[in-house]
Amino acid sequence: MNQQEATAEVFWTAFQALSADQREAVIERLVRDEKFREDLVDIVILEQRKDEPSRPLEDYLADKKSSL
Repeated sequence: MNQQEATAEVFWTAFQALSADQREAVIERLVRDEKFREDLVDIVILEQRKDEPSRPLEDYLADKKSSL
């Protein structure tokens, strides 16, 4: 386990030890941070779409151009 993983584990363990109300307060505070919230949304979208097939950028741009 590297330093980053060890630090994450410490925080995760501490978070799990909180009461439900305390955990909710922490999550609410994190979500109020606009940059963090945007990053979280991006992570969720990537996770949801990870099994979708990829396609070349040129194909995407051609489709986008033809839809204008």
